[in-house]
Amino acid sequence: MSTSSAHLSVVIPFYNEFENAAPLFERLLPVLNSVSENWEVICVDDGSDDDTLNALIEARKKEPRIRILKLSRNFGKEAAVSAGLQAASGQQILLMDGDLQHPPETLTEMLEIQTRGIDVVYGLRRSRKTEGRLRSALSSAFYRMFSGTSDVRIPADAGDFRLMSRRVVDALNNLPEQKRFMKGLYAWVGFSQQAVLYDVEARRSGKSKWSISQLFGYAWNGVMSFSAAPLRMWSVIGICIAALAVAYAIWVIATTLIYGRDVPGYATLVVAIFFLGGLQLLSIGVLGEYIARIFAETKQRPLFIIEEKRGFESDADE
Repeated sequence: MSTSSAHLSVVIPFYNEFENAAPLFERLLPVLNSVSENWEVICVDDGSDDDTLNALIEARKKEPRIRILKLSRNFGKEAAVSAGLQAASGQQILLMDGDLQHPPETLTEMLEIQTRGIDVVYGLRRSRKTEGRLRSALSSAFYRMFSGTSDVRIPADAGDFRLMSRRVVDALNNLPEQKRFMKGLYAWVGFSQQAVLYDVEARRSGKSKWSISQLFGYAWNGVMSFSAAPLRMWSVIGICIAALAVAYAIWVIATTLIYGRDVPGYATLVVAIFFLGGLQLLSIGVLGEYIARIFAETKQRPLFIIEEKRGFESDADE
């Protein structure tokens, strides 16, 4: 898929970023020209339904080192990132968003750090001022929960903005799983990693494509992908309920022996049945989620389908 090898590749997933594309290139291209003569920008249009693709084509007319992958539909950011990483030919690969919240100028510092033998230089937010309080609180809660349930440690406030060496990207590309949680995979592959602080800029145009419900789904995918804690949790709950049942049985027997009569328990029985039934259905649902993931993996469908490619020597260009 890749064209002739570049020294530096920049991978950018786009989804409905028509208004941000041109301003992004206005800031990014001068930075690239200042750090390397041999570079490429891999733009992945993740099934946008606005004029994002046309904006990328116009940018390519001015700068042929901009290469374009158009996916056949919206496969999601994780798939778009994977498509870009597989297409990148550089020995150093920068991954960033297309909404200008990742400042391109940080690349200079990242490259300097990587010259010390660091394989991954990831961007670490100085603050979450650009996010609402609810979203910031939920993000912090997720990182704490993930750290407590998984053997993989992901740094809080670190996202996709990172510079990676060729061997790190090759390792990521060799991972076959379908349900990808890239933040976890970046940490799982290992290698030497170091943070660089940056200020998250406000979106120049448009709004975030992630709703609260989508963020919950993303967090759930992360926990399910890197932890068996949801399964183990039900073993603990089962032990606790069994212990409570034994304690209650002892209390019933003792009360009967002392007062010489049965303890009325119709309401207690009904509540216990509904409570335990709810727990059983919930535990089956968690188990079903893991089984569904196994089912998805066995189908071995591709992560994405490329509808069109522009700027790759092995393919007919526009």
